[in-house]
Amino acid sequence: MRTGSREVSTLRRGYRGGSRPGAGRGNVTHMAKQGGSTDGAGGECVLDHVAFGVPEVDAVAPFLVGELGGCPYEGGPGLGFLWWQWSFAGGGRVEVISPHGPPGGFLHRFLERQGPGVHHVTFKVPKLSAALERVGAHGLDVVGHDERNPGWKEAFLHPKQAHGIVVQLAESYPGLDAGVDPACRFPDAPPAPAVQATLSSVVLSMHDPAAARRQWGDVLGGVPEASDGALRFRWPDSPVAIVVELDPRAPEGPKRIELTCPRRLALPEGPHPLLGIEFRQLGDGL
Repeated sequence: MRTGSREVSTLRRGYRGGSRPGAGRGNVTHMAKQGGSTDGAGGECVLDHVAFGVPEVDAVAPFLVGELGGCPYEGGPGLGFLWWQWSFAGGGRVEVISPHGPPGGFLHRFLERQGPGVHHVTFKVPKLSAALERVGAHGLDVVGHDERNPGWKEAFLHPKQAHGIVVQLAESYPGLDAGVDPACRFPDAPPAPAVQATLSSVVLSMHDPAAARRQWGDVLGGVPEASDGALRFRWPDSPVAIVVELDPRAPEGPKRIELTCPRRLALPEGPHPLLGIEFRQLGDGL
């Protein structure tokens, strides 16, 4: 795990879903060499992955691999949890974390309170210090700021200000990061289909359009697009969008995961029983 126990405990107490620092894959500092801005969270910020907390990873691997076609990417141990990532068509990634260690840890509490579900989204930034300056300039606070691991510097938007989801910012240097285990064993799963699904968007409910534009656009650098009454935010180097459905009466937070695929996906009606959120295919497939 890439944060110290004290800082993480403070963060988890502040948010019903807790938080988990995502693993460090892919150095985004190369973007400066390509002429991109690196002067804040909005400068070349990349939506890296969406993470789920589940009690047992073996149970969800058949769906992620056998149905969606996920390809094992990276994994390893954390403080009180284990984590795995799968990649999908276009480069989108899903991370799954499950408890590891004595009962009573943050992930045990997360699952006891609300069951399995979306745990956090991670954005990589070229320079964390500049990103945090931008966060503060827009009137938001951070928690869990930790730069002790030279390969994974991180901080989180304050959970009480992030509208129902944990948001992590990270500056990553994979060659220096000791948190990735190259020998990580992935759970058994059926053979993946020849055609992978694409992770298209994470759909959230929020109350205030101004707050949505500030968080996902101004602070995190998403390019806003109108989308059938919702707000869609895209990042040039990420295949995954954040879609905000505005409803002042609904609880704020994740609502569903949207996928595309040229074949028809066998998705359950309503929330997935093991992942705690609806998966919806856009279009009809073949």
